[in-house]
Order: sequence, then C-alpha cells, then structure tokens
Amino acid sequence: MCNESRFDPVLTEFGFERRFDDRRAIAWMQANWSAAFAFSALYAALVFGGRHYMKLRPRMNLRQPLVLWSLSLALFSIVGAVRTGRYMFHVLSVGGLRRSVCDRSFYNGPVSRFWAYAFVLSKAPELGDTAFVVLRKQKLLFLHWYHHITVLLYSWYSYKDMVAGGGWFMTMNYGVHALMYSYYAARAVGLRVPRPLAVLVTSAQICQMGMGLAVSALAYRWMRRGDCPARLDNIAWAALMYLSYLLLFSNFFYRTYLRRHGKAD
Repeated sequence: MCNESRFDPVLTEFGFERRFDDRRAIAWMQANWSAAFAFSALYAALVFGGRHYMKLRPRMNLRQPLVLWSLSLALFSIVGAVRTGRYMFHVLSVGGLRRSVCDRSFYNGPVSRFWAYAFVLSKAPELGDTAFVVLRKQKLLFLHWYHHITVLLYSWYSYKDMVAGGGWFMTMNYGVHALMYSYYAARAVGLRVPRPLAVLVTSAQICQMGMGLAVSALAYRWMRRGDCPARLDNIAWAALMYLSYLLLFSNFFYRTYLRRHGKAD
C-alpha cells in the first residue's frame, strides 16, 4: 500500500542534501507549525500598519534591494524546481501517477527531503515580498497578501503530517516561482520584458491552481479506496485554497490582459 512504502530513486545527492535530517525537521514542524499563525498575524499588522505609515510619505525606490531579493528567490526556486522535478519525474516514470500522488517518500527521500523542508520554511521569508509593495507605494492586491498568508499556513500545516500530494504541490510551486521571480528580477533591473512573458507567468499560475485541484481530487478518490495517506480535512482545505486561487488569478488575468486590451481596441 502507498501509505506504508518508501520510494527511493537513485539520484545523486549533494553533501548538504545527504546530511539533512528529515526526521528532526518533521518533528520540529509537528511541534511548532502553529507559529505560522503568529507570522501571519505579524505580517498582516506590518502590511496594513506600513500602508498607513507610508500614506503621507514619499515612495521609496529600493531598486537594488529589489533586484537582489528577486534574483535570490529566482535562483532558489530554479534549483528547487530542478531538484524536486527530477525526483518527481523519476517517481512518475517508475511508479505511475497514483504513486506520485500518494507515496510520502517525497518528504524523506534522497534529494527531495531537503527541498521539501526548504520549501515550507521559505514561505515565511517570502512574506518580505510585500515590504517592497508597501514601501514603494504600489497597489496592494487582496490576491497578494491573501495568497502569502494562506500558502504559509497550509504548507506548515501539511508538512507536519506528510500528506499525500505534497510532492506535486511543492514541485509545481517551485517551477512557477522560478518563472515568476525571474520575471520580477528582469523588471527590477529595468529590462523591457515582452508582454507575452507576463501573460505566461499568470497563465502558469492559473494552470498550477487547476492542477492543485486535480491532485486534491485524486488524493480524495484514492483515499476512499484505502491506499492513499490523505486526510479529509487537509483535502478540503487544499481544495478550498486552490479553488480560491484559481478564481482570483483568473480574475486578475481577465482584468489585466483581456479587459484592458479590449478597451484599447
């Protein structure tokens, strides 16, 4: 059965990946995952307090810090996407779709165990994205801060239980963030990024949300058959989260790329 197995594809590990203690990481998250609520509350207070503080003050430029920030996250996401992508491709090619969704080896397998933990931890510092929005006095979308908070909460909540589908969720997010932060870095440097690339970034995000719903549905289907280590409450939260993202990103796509284009014509 999928929930009792551990799938270990033969992949070359770097030293820091080999030395990583996944049991200790999972135990820490099980004991401390609720700290994500404190991070979220502090984040919300700083975001809306910061907006109030900046209301009568001039916007900050912050070009160089933004370039470094975006480039750092782009490189982190690219490496994470490559490492987890190789792992997931191997599991898919050898074990099939059901195994890729239901087997929990992603949390403790070679290579992926480090990047799974790095992924969930990264959702806390990624909250710093919003500091640039607030300090540069850009428009703060509900989608932006809602997405940051809910991803942080769900990632930490799910990692502690090693739930089914995690390999798909994390690998897709790494891949989309690799594209998204590379786009942000190019914009921050001052490059004129072609409009189709911006459309591609949002399209990739929409596809990610649709795939997240599909993986959640498969986990539910196979859970009912008794061979998938999923939990109904986690699947419900995942489905609600991905559905809300799908609607919000689709609305953003329409308002940004379709409605304005129509008016321009």
